[in-house]
Amino acid sequence: MMNLDLNENQKMITQMVRDFAEKEIKPNRMKWDEEEYFPVETMKKLGELGLLGVFIPEKYGGSGFTYDEYVTALIELGKVCGGVGLSVAAHNSLCTGHIYYHGSEEQKQKYLPKLASGEFIGAWGLTEPNTGSDAMRMKTTAVRDRDEWVINGAKNWITHGLSGDVAVVLVRTGEELDSRGITAFIVEKGTPGFSAVKIKGKLGVRASETAELIFDNVRVPNENVIGEVGEGFIQAMQILDGGRVSIAALSCGIARGAYESSLQYSKEREQFGRPISQFQVIAFKLADMATEISAAELLTYQAAQFKNEGRKMTKQGAFAKYYASEVAVKCGNEAVQIMGGYGYTKEYPAEKYLRDAKLLTIGEGTSEIQKLVISREILK
Repeated sequence: MMNLDLNENQKMITQMVRDFAEKEIKPNRMKWDEEEYFPVETMKKLGELGLLGVFIPEKYGGSGFTYDEYVTALIELGKVCGGVGLSVAAHNSLCTGHIYYHGSEEQKQKYLPKLASGEFIGAWGLTEPNTGSDAMRMKTTAVRDRDEWVINGAKNWITHGLSGDVAVVLVRTGEELDSRGITAFIVEKGTPGFSAVKIKGKLGVRASETAELIFDNVRVPNENVIGEVGEGFIQAMQILDGGRVSIAALSCGIARGAYESSLQYSKEREQFGRPISQFQVIAFKLADMATEISAAELLTYQAAQFKNEGRKMTKQGAFAKYYASEVAVKCGNEAVQIMGGYGYTKEYPAEKYLRDAKLLTIGEGTSEIQKLVISREILK
């Protein structure tokens, strides 16, 4: 049975993240958004707080928490800035998580302490310029050359592609459309032929860096293969199951941020001689937001519980990610509506919540892909 009370660790993390976000993130969030600036120094500080290796065991330099604490941290970050929240989510559940769940003992000892502390920023690459949802048709290839692999191709929409010190990339080592023809590699920044180009002009989450990765005869030693050759796609699907919990958590945070700012605004803003919160049309919008956020959080913590218990959670992760991301967009939209003309300006946070939320219905599997995953699971 799910325990719906926050545990002591979660209470501690809630307060810690709130204090940090109030001081370090909130005063800068619009500037970072405007300039599309990725605050590496803020990420490093989050590493010092233990938020870049939340579920990594202490023996590898992590915080040793469960997915419950991880979800709690992302909700609190999302309430303040979706961009920073997204970077923390991608670093933890994709790059760091892939090495932790599927890497060798040597790889874990080499990379996890640096990733968990924030000394290293992590990137993860599956998507390509021409393959998004259709990952099995990836064009980036790795060819074996004695005890090395030579990688050629490109990856697109990669969080921390430019600033990342280490990237886990999924590359084709076999035939196209063969689920055992893809392998995961660890590629370090500075490897000859490995470069990145920043993607500019995003609608939202603009404080989170996105880039295209380019591989031009990049040589990687065989010891940088994660798991077995040909296991990459199967690993990636498991990583995405867990990653969807992070996107769901971030969605809950953004939705909650939009709701709380709307609630406050509605009590202060007066029209027709009274606060607009006293008009049923506004009160009902707030009631819908509060209800849907609660439902999204329940689905997210349920998926986290499955993850904690090591149970198969494909369906639960998809439930949470699909529902919570759509709720985040809806709450962002309603926040703009409640604030009216002010909501349409950058002086108020509503428009940023809406812009940041939209990505969450696309990244780590679109809403349409989530429906595909869910329908396959329930029709088995």
